[in-house]
Amino acid sequence: MFNATFQTPDLTTFCRLDELGLEAIGQRLEPDRALIECRVAQSDPWCRRCGAEGIPRDSVVRTLAHEPCGHRSTILKIRIRRFRCSWCRKVWREDTTAAAPARAKISRAGVRWALEALVIDHLTVSRAAANLGVSWHTANTAILDEGKRRLIDNPNRFDGVTTIGVDEHVWRHTRRG
Repeated sequence: MFNATFQTPDLTTFCRLDELGLEAIGQRLEPDRALIECRVAQSDPWCRRCGAEGIPRDSVVRTLAHEPCGHRSTILKIRIRRFRCSWCRKVWREDTTAAAPARAKISRAGVRWALEALVIDHLTVSRAAANLGVSWHTANTAILDEGKRRLIDNPNRFDGVTTIGVDEHVWRHTRRG
């Protein structure tokens, strides 16, 4: 179909990396997974201590599981630049908290996908973990934390609720009950 509304392919938009503050710079497809090399879209080379501009020092790679594309798990390889302040010598990394919390193994979009897969699609935690390409414990911890953050910690979760019903149930451990 020839249509002027089509745009050039963009892996950053297709994988929703722009929502995480990331930009795709490369990809590698393997039979069981897709690897996407990323970088932080908005670099911040300014020192948090004195405000001087930092000098790029080196880079490190952070690996995150991301929401799957089809039946392949998607792994993000984020190249994070490290800077050193030319004035006070402080060393820092680019901020990746938009992509995932500190020390997390799954991106925010991956955790959202897993929670929706569990609640809406009725997948098991083990199936969600397999689709993400992480262990059961990693997926379960991330899903429980996100569910608690969205549901339990939400002070407005009972807004509009007028009645809460409780079903009675008799559980007999003895003959008299």
